[in-house]
Amino acid sequence: MNTVSTMGPAVRTLLAAAMLSLCAGAATAQERFSLFVPSAQPTVERLVKLARIQDNDVVVDLGSGDGRIVLTAARDNPKVRGWGVDINENLVRQSNEAAKKQGVSDRVQFFHRNVFDADIRDVTVINMWLFPELMRLLRPKILAEARPGTRVLTHLFDMGSWQADEWDKEAGSAVGLWIVPAKVEGYWSWQYTLNGIPFTHDAILEQRFQMAEGVTRAGNRRGLLQNVRLRGEDFSFSLEMTLDGVGLTRHDFAGKVNGDQIKGTVKIAMPDGKNVELPWTARRTVTTAYFRPTGVETK
Repeated sequence: MNTVSTMGPAVRTLLAAAMLSLCAGAATAQERFSLFVPSAQPTVERLVKLARIQDNDVVVDLGSGDGRIVLTAARDNPKVRGWGVDINENLVRQSNEAAKKQGVSDRVQFFHRNVFDADIRDVTVINMWLFPELMRLLRPKILAEARPGTRVLTHLFDMGSWQADEWDKEAGSAVGLWIVPAKVEGYWSWQYTLNGIPFTHDAILEQRFQMAEGVTRAGNRRGLLQNVRLRGEDFSFSLEMTLDGVGLTRHDFAGKVNGDQIKGTVKIAMPDGKNVELPWTARRTVTTAYFRPTGVETK
């Protein structure tokens, strides 16, 4: 996304002035920071809407400024909790005062803290509108620490090569949504029985953010995983593969990733036209039989 072209003239002018000021000014104690530019309330409402706030969500804002994003989410839903962090101590104090005035201080709190020190392990929604470089520096922290399925929202700027799952550009300036993906890269194995014959699959998955692809082997047969979809902890793919003793089959796998395990179901279309649905449990492995010698026998 060309972030500059999506800004309004006033915002572009303000950010340009801010950057010149940073270059000309004295060095600060913090290596990088974003100047406070309050989000317009209509933009805040769009961010909250795009996040699809649910009961018991924990909404945070990294670089919370005057706190209006977390405060809006908490006002809209009495079962939402939230907090924010900001390097500006005065803004933190003002935000906590606003939480008291709006009657949500029992659920919302703001802290004077560096964004890199924020504990995001138990949050469900992360908001941030920081300079692009700072957001890119925060990307590894979010991917490493936030739980799969955590929703990340920004205004105007993107997350580098991590593509957004959704953009809302209807109001003239873009707000984006990213879903933190589960970690599926690596070796996996699973078993099932068809027509009384046990099969073991040894799969290899490759991953780049929410984009994944893979291959699998059952016996001496190999196949490509197709239609791979990873959204948070939800993982699905299809597979067309000939199984020895069964014939050509189509598999549709769907499950949830939980660390080193994926649990769900597989629906198998059999050669005789019948459909079979089986429980599916895949486990991460340290080694794989995918590379085992195949031999020259053809079938």
